[in-house]
Order: sequence, then structure tokens, then C-alpha cells
Amino acid sequence: MLEAFGSTDALVGLLTLTALEIVLGIDNVVFIAILTDRLPPERRRLAYRVGLGAALVMRLALLLTISWVMRLTAPLFALLGHEISGRDLILLVGGIFLIGKAAHEIYAKVEGVGGPRRAGAYASFGLTILQIMALDIVFSLDSVITAVGMVRQVEVMVVAVIVAVIVMIAFAPRIGDFVTRNPSMKILALSFLLLIGVLLVAEGFDQHIDKGYVYFAMGFALAVELVNMRYRKKQAASGEHGSAAQGVSS
Repeated sequence: MLEAFGSTDALVGLLTLTALEIVLGIDNVVFIAILTDRLPPERRRLAYRVGLGAALVMRLALLLTISWVMRLTAPLFALLGHEISGRDLILLVGGIFLIGKAAHEIYAKVEGVGGPRRAGAYASFGLTILQIMALDIVFSLDSVITAVGMVRQVEVMVVAVIVAVIVMIAFAPRIGDFVTRNPSMKILALSFLLLIGVLLVAEGFDQHIDKGYVYFAMGFALAVELVNMRYRKKQAASGEHGSAAQGVSS
């Protein structure tokens, strides 16, 4: 196994693939953060570990069955003039599920459907994990196909995937807490998931969109929202100082 890492090309491939797997995994982490927000606080970290642990197992299982994964590209039937393979079908179902879930969450958040969450009214842990695992399959398939396209050594792929998931497990709770504390960031995260869902559906119909443009747009939107958050924080602070000064003068 160590021989696979003996060349410079293998090491460069490992670093590049690891970085790419982490970037691809951000979508997974955001989705888990949105779902676990409905769980009791003491069970959220467990949900992160179970969800990302399941993602790791699925990625490794798919990597060890690469020949089967490659056969998923064979056409099964035609839909709207497009040949649909097993991979396309998984991407379509996953994309539609993600669009529906994100749209529903955005609507509930903006319109306040159901009102404020009652004390002790939380989502089912088992149902949450099932939803996480359903999307894990889609994200894992995308991740493995990307890995296969970049490097040839299975050992390099396995190490890159393991390192990427360990990094995600380490940072997922912080990302989740940050999203939960900032309602506007949660709306932005849901919008990202909506965009990823549209991207998956497009991929399912063999409409290849350069993900670089998508990730650039997401990064730019995130940067703008961080500036807005800083601005609102300063405005709130100056408003408090103004109220305090007015109270002293009166």
C-alpha cells in the first residue's frame, strides 16, 4: 500500500483530492447542520458523528466497488429525450429531494409556519438520521466519481476520503452552531442547498455546469452576508450606546 504514495504525482494527487473532497463535503455538512438544528441540543453532536460516519462508510464502500459504480453510467431508459443511467437517477432523486427540503425549510423559516418551536418539541432522531443518510448516498456518489476521475490508485482515494471526513467531523459542530445562531445565515445555507439541488438535477440530465462558478457564487454570497452581519452588529452596538447616552443626558 505504501508504494502507492512513493511518487510525487501520488502525493500531489492526494493533497489535491483531499482539498476537493473537503470542499464537496461542505454541502453535506450544511445539510446536516440544518437537520440537526431540529434535534435536542444534547443529541446534535451525536447526529453529526453518525451522519458523517455514515458518509465515510458509504464513500469507502463505493470506492471498493468502483467497477459497479462505473456500470451505473450505462443508460437504463430515456426521459424527455435524455438517456438516464443509474447514476443520473440517483442524482435526479437526490436533487429533487434537496430542492423540496430546502424550499420547505425556507418557507417555514420566512413565513413562521407553525410558530416558535415549543419547549421540548423536537424532531425524531431516527428520522433525522434517515434523511441525512439518504442525501449521504447522493453526495458520496458524486464524491467517489470525482475521486475516480482525478487519481488512479484506490489507496490514494481511500486516504483522501478518510482525511476529508475527519476534517468535516472536527469542524461540523462549529459550522452548525454558527448557522443556528444566525438566522440570516441559515436562510443563506438553505439557499445554497437549493442551488446544489438544482445542480444535481441538471447533472442528472447530463447538463454539466462548471462547479467552480457555483462555488464562487456561494463564496461571494457568504462574504457579503458576513459583511452584513458585521454591519448589523455595529449598528446594534451604536444604537445601544446612543440609547445609553440619551438616558444619561435626560
